[in-house]
Amino acid sequence: AAPAGAVSFGVKHTEGVSVEVLCWGQAEVGASTDSGNRWPLHEGTVLRFSMSRASTEANDNKVTVSFYAEGGQHINQAGVFLTGIGISLDVDADRDGVVEKNNPNKASWTWGPKGHGAILLVGCDKESP
Repeated sequence: AAPAGAVSFGVKHTEGVSVEVLCWGQAEVGASTDSGNRWPLHEGTVLRFSMSRASTEANDNKVTVSFYAEGGQHINQAGVFLTGIGISLDVDADRDGVVEKNNPNKASWTWGPKGHGAILLVGCDKESP
């Protein structure tokens, strides 16, 4: 997706985003923390980005990739806005009829009427061939 004439690229990102550049055929993985880093455009180069926490609002994080020609002349840039979604499995861990997000018994399980922990029933049947 790089523009014609581009030979390298650089990456900038907001604080809530982690970016890695994986260059196949090279032993190193470059973390994009310095906005001055540039990488050559090679087939098999992978730009991987992630977020480790949920966003406070939609589109509150961004990754911008700048493309450069031979000699370092800026050609164009592309960007993507990101929204981190938090996912949590909340359960009635103490079996009192109330689902609590941070129940201390969520991480363990004890059998019996005075037990605690989630009861998870998984459907492992094959519903279609």
